[in-house]
Amino acid sequence: MADEPEKTSPPGRADPRVLEMLVCPLTKTVLSYDEARQELISRAARLAYPIRDGIPVMMPDEARTLDDDEPRNPGKR
Repeated sequence: MADEPEKTSPPGRADPRVLEMLVCPLTKTVLSYDEARQELISRAARLAYPIRDGIPVMMPDEARTLDDDEPRNPGKR
């Protein structure tokens, strides 16, 4: 019996299993995944880390500062 192929994320999308392991590099707190914007949100740091070509960019100088009017909980983890 052949092994089933491992399920992977669509090209350019981050693997949800990897995202669950990541924390904010500044605050070490849990991140929320905003699938629509392809960002990982650190509510504690008020930063949004981009996901480019399926790869989370976890450098604070690459992160976008959240606006005051943005929801604090954009998506699920």
